[in-house]
Amino acid sequence: MGRLNPYTLQMQITRMFEQGQSFFALTKVQDWLKERNHNPADYEILFHQKPAPPGSKEVMVVEIELRRRDGQPTDPWLQEQANLHA
Repeated sequence: MGRLNPYTLQMQITRMFEQGQSFFALTKVQDWLKERNHNPADYEILFHQKPAPPGSKEVMVVEIELRRRDGQPTDPWLQEQANLHA
């Protein structure tokens, strides 16, 4: 089992974008999928920068979109977990 990380995947990806390390974001999401026993090759991974919700300390947030390459719908639970807020 992977080590416990107190930060959500979305928080980590947002921080990567803020620090100019967005190049590594795709690999981070692929590793996250592997930890949950999903094949990253089955998914197209897209990132959407959006304004942070009101009251947040952040200026922007990066939303992660997972699209199955076979045309099947993405598991709603998996999509929700990818964008889980702290």
